Amino acid sequence: MTDTALRPTLLLVHGSWHGAWCWEKVTPVLEADGWPTRAIDLPSAGSRADMQDDARAILRELENIDGPVVVVAHSYGGIPVSQAVAEARNVSHIVFLAAFQLDVDESLLGFLAEPVPPSQDGLDAVPENPVALFYGDVPAADAEAAVERLVPQSAKANSDALTAAGWHTVPSTYILCEDDQALPAPTQQALAARSGAVHRIASGHSPFLSKPAELAALLARIALARAGESDG
Repeated sequence: MTDTALRPTLLLVHGSWHGAWCWEKVTPVLEADGWPTRAIDLPSAGSRADMQDDARAILRELENIDGPVVVVAHSYGGIPVSQAVAEARNVSHIVFLAAFQLDVDESLLGFLAEPVPPSQDGLDAVPENPVALFYGDVPAADAEAAVERLVPQSAKANSDALTAAGWHTVPSTYILCEDDQALPAPTQQALAARSGAVHRIASGHSPFLSKPAELAALLARIALARAGESDG
């Protein structure tokens, strides 16, 4: 039997415009299977906080967790997670879910070769047609409910460059979302080359809403492998 007491906590970190709420369909599945979970709200969603503010919030959350942690970062969340994990002492693994696995001196806008706006003091509005961008394979009612919860995102967070990248010292796995309209699969493939292992899921950008059971099972398999557990 698997000893659930030895399992790491899964810390779930959302991407731009979102919040901890986006994991609400995944956490019950994980917890029913014996996985302790935490989900954090990043300050850059809905305020002018920058990437380093997000990293500090993640680090504080990690410091409040006893025992090992597997951090799951979605989309933009991969950037402050990489920054925070470089200082953390209890992270055993990072899972990048359709996420920006950036290196030192890289920023989101820089990696995408997009210009930095003249002013970074404002907020980036929720993108037009977010259903097609984020939730194309999510049930319509769930997609509409998710759109209602999106908030503007700090502009500065997208141009802040990493000063440290924790995935250089902490093992990482990339989950590539094959039908992603927000972060296309070829871009994810380039990022995934930085991880030690790569898994694929046939989903859009938000498998936590479109395929929560499948995503939870995949996260559990990755975390079990890291914990050295077996089902026997």
